[in-house]
Amino acid sequence: MTAHGSDGGPTHKAVERGTALLIAVFGLIVIVGSLKAGINWGAEGPRAGFFPFYVGVSIVAASAINLWNALRDHDDRLFAEWGQLRQVMSVVVPTAIYVGSMPFVGLYVASIVFIGWFMRWLGGYRWLTVFAVALGMPIVTYLVFERWFLVPLPKGPVEEWLGL
Repeated sequence: MTAHGSDGGPTHKAVERGTALLIAVFGLIVIVGSLKAGINWGAEGPRAGFFPFYVGVSIVAASAINLWNALRDHDDRLFAEWGQLRQVMSVVVPTAIYVGSMPFVGLYVASIVFIGWFMRWLGGYRWLTVFAVALGMPIVTYLVFERWFLVPLPKGPVEEWLGL
């Protein structure tokens, strides 16, 4: 038990350190990708990796400053309790799965599952309401974007099978 009477959790300084390191890794990935694309000047001007390279360097430098400040910080305040983080992750994880599955199953099937899951699991709605909204929203989205505005959205095997 902490002094706050909670079930514990990460401190502010631990989260700041972890975030600084994570963003620094992202900056390093940008730098490596830029080096592969080329960061020098060509006959037509800067190559494709020129500007992203310096953005990556800026990201790493800013992360180093944030990490330095986090390492000097002696604040042991609680960032969030584990129960609060579980609630956040109950939204983040399904959303990441939704986004990650979209290239394979398409926007419409992924949306039906995503909306239905959230309505039933987090909202506790009755099955009739879940089916109506989970099927209705992708249908409305299809009609508005694909038929009315003529904007094609990502489709998967089910939409191809239905000829949409």
